[in-house]
Amino acid sequence: MNTALILSGGTGTRLGADIPKQYLMAGGKPLIAYCIETLSMHDMIDTIWIVADAAWQERLIQWLHKADRNKKFRGFSKPGANRQLSVFHGLEDIRKSASDDDIVLIHDAARPLLTHQMITDCIEGMRGHEGVLPVLPMKDTIYQSEDGRFVSSLLDRKKLFAGQAPECFVLGRYLEANRKLLPDKILAVNGSTEPAVLAGMDIVMIKGDERNFKITTQADLDRFCRWLNEKD
Repeated sequence: MNTALILSGGTGTRLGADIPKQYLMAGGKPLIAYCIETLSMHDMIDTIWIVADAAWQERLIQWLHKADRNKKFRGFSKPGANRQLSVFHGLEDIRKSASDDDIVLIHDAARPLLTHQMITDCIEGMRGHEGVLPVLPMKDTIYQSEDGRFVSSLLDRKKLFAGQAPECFVLGRYLEANRKLLPDKILAVNGSTEPAVLAGMDIVMIKGDERNFKITTQADLDRFCRWLNEKD
């Protein structure tokens, strides 16, 4: 079984809106609805879980009536103190009705341009591996600074990649990798693949999608709205 875990517990403060960015309206529907629709319509996704604050769950249920076209939604998980703790809460809830060998696909609600092809590539990429991470090559020259003022060294950008979502993992092994970081180390995790790497899991990189950007700033939101207008 393949379960999609949508992370929607963030506050979106960097965008400057009075509501979390994933619930902002664009094209007549909230941003989160776009990835829900894509995941619900994909035949390789069996169930959907959403990490969301209780204050938004009733509204989400209303949106799910339209967005979850194939009725794959199974429940909500509570947000954690950081992104990775939210992931952990979702994993625990999913495991109650899934097996260790199942696949969990983790996606950000603020990435509305998730494609059918990216989902397929992630799940098919799991064959023979314990995890999949879509990445983009670094285009700019990358420098390292020890103090934030002076250049300390030049990094080889051929060996550096920008990680994206969704990320896929074998459920049981990944859940245990996160559990080992409790209670404090998990709060320092920045990316979902980090616990898997620390646990020695076999993680393969696949080609990411430049269009699958995360909406973090007003400029990102404007870019997405421009894409909607051009599509129409």
